[in-house]
Parts: sequence; structure tokens; C-alpha cells
Amino acid sequence: MNLGILLFDEVEVLDFAGPFEVFSICSGSEQQKLFNVFTVSEQPEVTARNGLQVKSHYTLDTAPHIDILVIPGGLGAETVEMYNPRLRQWLLQRHAQAQLTFSICTGAFILAEAGLLNGLKATTHWMDIARLTQEYPQIEVLSDVKYVDEGKIITAAGISSGINASLYIVAKLHGLEIAKQTAKRMEYDAAFVDAE
Repeated sequence: MNLGILLFDEVEVLDFAGPFEVFSICSGSEQQKLFNVFTVSEQPEVTARNGLQVKSHYTLDTAPHIDILVIPGGLGAETVEMYNPRLRQWLLQRHAQAQLTFSICTGAFILAEAGLLNGLKATTHWMDIARLTQEYPQIEVLSDVKYVDEGKIITAAGISSGINASLYIVAKLHGLEIAKQTAKRMEYDAAFVDAE
């Protein structure tokens, strides 16, 4: 499956690097990789939080088909990218074609502003729960949860919870045992929910 992770200026590093690690090392019984993981951004290079410079695999124009679309958060998500009309158009098109769209932290604001969370339950970073609730009353915002599964859209709370949600998605798609093996390889202690 093609898994594309959106990058932008001021993206939170662990928001994208955590899921990147989970899905990149996830492998099946014969050690074949289960996901083709790549990054996508509007510009070829971005400056993430705290000055980390990252060169993307693809731009919005050159990215191949995406089965799982990952939308991380960070200051750039909640102040600039949620209002970016070009990104919104791209997101709506890619979401329609994808099997799953997955946001981490304030990436939920990008989905919310595009109308993709209307009528759904969702979550975000604990510091932004009140804002998401106030600005988007059509969303049932949940607090004190690591992630919320609404079928085609999964939202995760802040930063490291993106790893929990990524492992949950692995379990949902490929079974709990593969998710546990992935977590063990990462030396990550995760509380799994059986994906049935």
C-alpha cells in the first residue's frame, strides 16, 4: 500500500517521523514490507519545528496514488496550512481516492477546515481540544483518548499518540501480531486494541 505523509513548514517532527518509522519497518511473515512510505509537500523542502530541514520525496504535483494519507500537525498546520486553498483542494481529491486518511495532533484542523470531520468524532492535541470544539461545533471532539477511528478517517491526539494510532492501523489492516512485532522492533510499549 502507498502511504503518503504530508509535510509543510513548522510540521511537528514526531507527528510525521513516528508514523514514518512505524509504517516503514512494518513487514509481513516473510519480511516483505507492507507499506511503501513516502513524504509529500507543496515545496520540495520544508523546515519542520525547531529548524529541522527535510527534503520530501514528492511534491503535491508529482505524488503517486496514495492509499493511506497521513496529515501531521504542528504550528504550521493550525496557523497556515488549514487555510491553504491549494492544499485543501489536493487533500479533498486525495482523500476521495484513499482508503484511509489519518491525522495526528493539530493535523485535525486541516481536515476540519476542509469539512472532512463534519458529523464525526475526532480528537487532537490536549492543548487544542477547546479550540477545535469551539471553532467546529459540527464535530464531536473527544478528549483523553489516544485516537478516534471513524472508518475512513482516524484522528490521533498529540505527537507521540501518532505512534499508537499508527500501530492500531497496522493491527486493523494486517493483524495484531504484526503490530506487536512492529512495536517490539521499535522497543515501543503500546496498549493495543484488537482490530476486528
